[in-house]
Amino acid sequence: MPANEAAPRQPAQVPPPLVPGLRGLLTLAVGVVLVAALYFGREVFIPLVLAILLSFVLAPVVSLLRRLRLGRVPSVIIAVLLALAVLGGIGAVIGTQVAGLAGNLPQYRTTVQAKIAGLQQGWLGEANRVLQRFNHQVHDATQKADAAGTTAEAGPAGDTPKAQLVRVEQPEPSPLALAEKVLGPIVSPLTDVGIVLVVVVFLLMQREDLRNRMIRLFGSSDLHRTTVAMDDAAGRLGTYFLAQLGMNATFGLIIGVGLWLIGVPNPLLWGVFSAIMRFIPYIGAIASGILPVALAAAVDPGWTMVIATAALFLIAEPIFGQVIEPLLYGHSTGLSPFAVIVSTLFWGFLWGPIGLILATPFTVCLVVLGRHVDSLEFFDVLLGDRPPLTPVENFYQRMLAGDPDEVRDVAEAMLKERSLSSYYDEVALKGLQLAANDYARGVVTPAQLDNIRASARSLVEDFEDHSDAEPARDDRAVNPSETPTLAERTHTRTEAVPGQAPPPEALPQAWRGEAPVLCVAGRGPLDEASSAMLAQLLRKHGLGARVAPYQAVSRESIRDLDLTGVAMLCISYLDISGNPAHLRYLLERLKRRAPGVPVLVGLWPVGEKVLTDAALGREVGADVYVSSLRDGVEACLQIAADRSDQIRAA
Repeated sequence: MPANEAAPRQPAQVPPPLVPGLRGLLTLAVGVVLVAALYFGREVFIPLVLAILLSFVLAPVVSLLRRLRLGRVPSVIIAVLLALAVLGGIGAVIGTQVAGLAGNLPQYRTTVQAKIAGLQQGWLGEANRVLQRFNHQVHDATQKADAAGTTAEAGPAGDTPKAQLVRVEQPEPSPLALAEKVLGPIVSPLTDVGIVLVVVVFLLMQREDLRNRMIRLFGSSDLHRTTVAMDDAAGRLGTYFLAQLGMNATFGLIIGVGLWLIGVPNPLLWGVFSAIMRFIPYIGAIASGILPVALAAAVDPGWTMVIATAALFLIAEPIFGQVIEPLLYGHSTGLSPFAVIVSTLFWGFLWGPIGLILATPFTVCLVVLGRHVDSLEFFDVLLGDRPPLTPVENFYQRMLAGDPDEVRDVAEAMLKERSLSSYYDEVALKGLQLAANDYARGVVTPAQLDNIRASARSLVEDFEDHSDAEPARDDRAVNPSETPTLAERTHTRTEAVPGQAPPPEALPQAWRGEAPVLCVAGRGPLDEASSAMLAQLLRKHGLGARVAPYQAVSRESIRDLDLTGVAMLCISYLDISGNPAHLRYLLERLKRRAPGVPVLVGLWPVGEKVLTDAALGREVGADVYVSSLRDGVEACLQIAADRSDQIRAA
């Protein structure tokens, strides 16, 4: 077998899927037990959770009062009394408005009857008559069937058993049962409110002590991460609650004023009701408009008030939800829309109406945990609103699918905050390395490899006119205080290549050609794509460059290689598999063919021994070794500048 021919590669065997182990089954069992505990213990957990959430809302008030030189105890008491006054005022308003509405209901009966009569004279009445005829037919058929069955049961004599009259008498209720029946609906909510307030007072009084105990319990081995996680959770929840409370109050105010202008009775009641219902994601605000629309239909003999009321809700909610909220506090929760919907259904099933309101705060806590705890990262992946894949993984996945348009779309978004050389180094090259490694393992098929080659070539061509410079920073694009996901922490960003090559007249004659740098691809399946990226970056920095495939420098073809006007050679390898022998042989052939021409070797996978072992580097024979395209461009510019200085010195 010739020396330059590699042995045929055996297809790698893909291992079978792993069977879930004991740890996975244990995790599933713990999850089932936890859900069951939340469901059956909801009478205990709901007041506790409401107290915790209310403490987040009152914490800024307590901090403000303490800054006014009030002690901890007076500040907590004043904040809790203020909250109790607000809740009591809302309850009093709702009770008063409901009582007034109930007293006016008989006045609306005539209007409703007139509208129903009018509808019965139209198409609705015709549909009702059709349904009545159908019901009569079904009723007649049922009576005939019952009569036939009764005759068969009576026997030949036709005697039917006589019905016995049974009277059920309820015993007189005891005074204790009567008191429980009357006072139960009143005492139970008051008891829950009392429990909530007591727990809130305790949480606010012992906030720092509880925080320290949580750190000691869960994160004493890593105080920094635990502290950051707790601060992140508290900041997100506090921001969310305050912003949501303000937005919902404003929404209720607008709805109340709008209904008052339209003329709907009890606008204060519906404003408060809409503000409360808007805590339920997506459907709460629209659902809160059903009762006002029905009341408008009962008040107005025509349909103008109904249409105006429905339009008020259908216009106000999209403006608040899609325009004002993103401008005001953006993605303060860090949740995806899918996560909000699923969490709302889940917690609504567990805890009913209270669960609908608490769904988003609970899910925020899970996302924060997934963002800081490695073993819980799946919460952040499933529920978070930021990309779960790293840019490298996304690049490779789209390349593998043969979708260069989406690759370019993602690349253009990234180029708004980084240079082209940084994108090539930190995303494109690493994605091509994943593809090359999978091809070596036999996972990527030849057809998929052709798709990746074509997509990479198309990507380089698309950015031929894009400059390699640092883009203008938009501080609003990324919140620097926002904790990155675990996927984002593995991705760094480098600066653009500084400087340009000297002007052609300042360079030696050998460097003045159209393409003084020849970028030679290694023998890997995707090395030519990395060479094309290096050549493009060199051209953007004032050095002409062209690409030569590996076949052009093979033993049989190197004698025909055109080296006219070549002043420097750059060899690109995505992987040399720890064996630099073939690289040394390639360098020997090139140096015999172009003696005296400096040679740069780019080994893009970080950690190759040639990059750190000086003796091995001298043995291989290259003049410069680099591990990134940025370093490769800088090295070429430096060599060109040195040649220019030598000309000036001579």
